[in-house]
Amino acid sequence: MTVTGAQRQTPVDVREVRELLEEYQRKGWTDGLPVAPVSESVLEEFLATTPKDPDEVLFEKPHLNRRLTVRDAAINAALAGCLPEYFPVVVAAWEGIAQEPNPKKGIWQSTTGTAPFTVVNGPVRQRLDINSAGNIFGSGHRANATIGRALRLALINVFGLHPHGLDQATQATPAKYTALIGENEEMSPWDPLHTEYGFTRDDDVVTSFVIRSVMHIEARHTQAAEHLALDFTDSIMRTGAFIHEYTNALLVVSPEHADLFARAGWSKEDLREFVYAHAVRPRPDFAAVGKDAVSRHTKWRLATDHPDAEPDTASATSTPEQVRGLTNPESVQIMVAGANNAGVSAVVEIFGLHARLRPSSYSRVVYP
Repeated sequence: MTVTGAQRQTPVDVREVRELLEEYQRKGWTDGLPVAPVSESVLEEFLATTPKDPDEVLFEKPHLNRRLTVRDAAINAALAGCLPEYFPVVVAAWEGIAQEPNPKKGIWQSTTGTAPFTVVNGPVRQRLDINSAGNIFGSGHRANATIGRALRLALINVFGLHPHGLDQATQATPAKYTALIGENEEMSPWDPLHTEYGFTRDDDVVTSFVIRSVMHIEARHTQAAEHLALDFTDSIMRTGAFIHEYTNALLVVSPEHADLFARAGWSKEDLREFVYAHAVRPRPDFAAVGKDAVSRHTKWRLATDHPDAEPDTASATSTPEQVRGLTNPESVQIMVAGANNAGVSAVVEIFGLHARLRPSSYSRVVYP
């Protein structure tokens, strides 16, 4: 069987293409799904979309003695099925990841199963057809699927993070295939995420996160902003979220929920401050699950009778029986995404070891 492309004179042997894909699979160059074949001419098309030198290092893991160059990133973007014009977003995502402190310390190898999560803002969303308005965490949009996948393939192929090998995730998350969404700026009553970093609406920016999970919040029962905000807060404060002394969250608010808050006169900052103020649980709730103290070495939560335990920070406050789950309002970030068809939002659980730092980083998308 052969197929002929619209502009091709030479037939393509499908069996040969399938055998090439099987060879890629045998060499371990995939995430389990078939990848797109790559040639030098294809690679040149990707490299032509960025002003960066092909040998420039975008990200490195010193403890593995491995580094990712622009050329490496381009190879994996091509393998992932990206179009060449997607590549500047891939580059920006790697630059964002490089600014975030956790990945350099082996977090991508963690038993927790963390994954890169990328948010895209600015006009580039329309140019590349990046989905921001329905089924945002699902399939169906090439840019979302392949740009996020390009990051995972590079972690496998450049850094050797194969499951059962250097990647030690106990269960992991589907986000380890791909996780990228756009912000639905057009249906948001608030300024978009990237303007909080000093960019303008017309700037193309990616924000990089390290995530553990995505929880959907079903809230179609109320028109009270306080009810909805407390639903978010209770989800953030589930005891299972607490690996460390504190937790972090990205609220992905649907347009319907964002409009509910806006009609009540709430700004993004109002929502952030409300969640922070109410993100408190009684100490007995933590004691009941063996998380009433922290390790004196790692600061991870554990039981008070553990030999490595020491009192948590809340123990030294004026209200020691009330345990605060967020270090500051900046531990909660907020964006709007999804369709305007139901009261469904999400809490994305962010992995952050550094309590006083914003649990994300960002980079501008640059074309030649």
